[in-house]
Amino acid sequence: MHRKCASPGRATQILIVDDHPIIRDGMTLLLNLQEDLHVCCAVGSAEEALAGMDCEPDIAIVDISLQADSGLELVKTLRHRYPELAILVLSMHDESLFAERALRSGANGYLMKLEATEHVVSAIREVLAGNIYMSAAMHEKLARALAVPHKKPEGQIANLSEREFEVLHLIGLGFSTRDIAEKLNRSVKTIEAHQANIKEKLNIRNGKELTRFAIQWIESQ
Repeated sequence: MHRKCASPGRATQILIVDDHPIIRDGMTLLLNLQEDLHVCCAVGSAEEALAGMDCEPDIAIVDISLQADSGLELVKTLRHRYPELAILVLSMHDESLFAERALRSGANGYLMKLEATEHVVSAIREVLAGNIYMSAAMHEKLARALAVPHKKPEGQIANLSEREFEVLHLIGLGFSTRDIAEKLNRSVKTIEAHQANIKEKLNIRNGKELTRFAIQWIESQ
């Protein structure tokens, strides 16, 4: 797909969306060290990100876990409204669980925060060139999945919303309902509502079965 590229003499403009100021500031300092890269806007929410599109970025770097929003929902919105925008997802979440879902949402690449300092510049250049950026291990995993064309990667899990998917992931990692609420900056009642929706969509009867399913799902990945 054609990408809007920076014109000769113009630095590539970058939009950063992350709800942690330290991450935003660190990424801005790191990327602005490159002569051909410039962070034109660094924000902490989906609403601010959409307003920040006024700076006409060539690429958006989006965190999955925003305090008030789902980063993947923002990716979908950006892809719909700005089809030529390059999008790189930057996340603390395990690549093996979230990268494929991010790509289906419209991202052009997935980079874990643990690897960001070392690989973010090369990841940006890769997606701006029209390529998909993932780790070598993730490329291999997707290649193996393609070798079994009739296997649906997520099964019923594919029916979960982005926030429900994130809640299921955290359940599988052993977080309690209250822990998840604090981590996602949501009320306990909201997380309980997500859990109820997950159980209904996955045909799970109770909380114990949900926890068992989530742990087994994480281990299977």
